[in-house]
Amino acid sequence: MLLGEALGLLDPRPGDVAVDCTAGGGGHSAALARAIGPGGHLISIDLDPQSLASTAQHMQGWAGQFVSIRDSFVRVAQHLVQRQLRADVVLADLGFSSGQMHEAGRGFSFQADGPLDMRYDPDGPVTAADLLRSCTEEELADLIRRYGEEPLAPKIARKLVQTRKDQPIQTTAQLVQVVQEAYGSRRARKSRLHPATRTFMALRIAVNDELAALEALMDQVIDGAAKVGEGGWLNSGARVAVISFHSLEDRIVKRAFVRLAEGGLGTRLTKRPITAGADEVAANPRARSAKLRVATVGGPKAMMKVAPAGC
Repeated sequence: MLLGEALGLLDPRPGDVAVDCTAGGGGHSAALARAIGPGGHLISIDLDPQSLASTAQHMQGWAGQFVSIRDSFVRVAQHLVQRQLRADVVLADLGFSSGQMHEAGRGFSFQADGPLDMRYDPDGPVTAADLLRSCTEEELADLIRRYGEEPLAPKIARKLVQTRKDQPIQTTAQLVQVVQEAYGSRRARKSRLHPATRTFMALRIAVNDELAALEALMDQVIDGAAKVGEGGWLNSGARVAVISFHSLEDRIVKRAFVRLAEGGLGTRLTKRPITAGADEVAANPRARSAKLRVATVGGPKAMMKVAPAGC
């Protein structure tokens, strides 16, 4: 999603060091590889081994230097410094891949029944079912309200707790049924979104600690910008793009890029987020919520330390 717009602003060039922080299905990595050419160096990172396997297939036959890393992007700076590399292009697409979406066993989608997993990393310690079993009603309501921005969060949490007294909630179909019952048939029919959309999103964010990971990534971008020329992981002039799908994610990216610019460490190329056009939304409805922000690293104060984040 928004690949053309992202590549246009990232401007990957032959010989660049490019980092795909979220390899996903491999499409973005392949596009970056084509742009940086056989003299380039591509690093693809993902927690999901299936995503890395898909990316590796896309990279077959590419003559450049390719590194695949199974890890979270919260350690992207560490991986580049260890390899004595500095990135020219950094891309993070925060949406989950279509492969994850369509595989019922991963538990990301309410369209097909499957176990309530929702982990990007299949070896991660906590599943969505674990959260539904262990959280109190108050904790569930806060989680669904905060991460899903769901107005009916207290009612849904109450229904979840009532239901689990009789049987554990372990499948996507069970969760959908509970949420629909909390909504009520009339409200569910009038809802623009499927009633379970926000609850599923909230659980996925919580299971994978997505907002904390994004905060860590943006802190690394700012730190890397402050250390340009001092052994950091970003080259002066590096371009950084983030595609988000949630207002909380977009807010984190916006604030980080504002800090970058106000600290004299870079320039915001998108004062307002770029969104998908009508054709892309028609082809892929998930693109409707995608937002792209891009910034460059380097400026007259690039060697100065940025001030702490404010409110």
